[in-house]
Amino acid sequence: MSAPDGSPAGAERTIGQLFASATAEMSALVHDEIALAKAQLKQDVKRGATSGGAFSAAGAVLIFSLPMLNFALAYGIRTWSDWNLAICFLLSFAANVLVAVVLALIGVTFAKKAKKSKGPQKVAASMKETANVLQKAKPHPRPELAQDRVPEAIEAVARSSS
Repeated sequence: MSAPDGSPAGAERTIGQLFASATAEMSALVHDEIALAKAQLKQDVKRGATSGGAFSAAGAVLIFSLPMLNFALAYGIRTWSDWNLAICFLLSFAANVLVAVVLALIGVTFAKKAKKSKGPQKVAASMKETANVLQKAKPHPRPELAQDRVPEAIEAVARSSS
């Protein structure tokens, strides 16, 4: 197993390597947060578009189907019963209004779901939380050198291994 910078696990890394690793991880975190925000916004837009489409369909059904459906339905009711033709036309109009109301209720349902969605607020809260955690982060104290390990000896080993 190795560290993100390619050095073996457990090996001492320089401050520059640690800083580069932290910067890369922070960049990845920000990119992930942005991707999450985009996905949530896309879902909200999709719900809003569905709501608008349902409202448009309700209006189109009500406007364009009324003349043809009213005539067909009214004459159909008149054929099956001996009711007055005016009552038959009222019944056919009521059926069209019922279809429009159902489509409008579907539109309202999707509009409420889109309004309730807190996608961008969740992402913003998550990013603020991440920033707070990073601001409060403190470096770990470095362990003191053992008495038998003199800094000159460590330096000599470092020079000989390079």
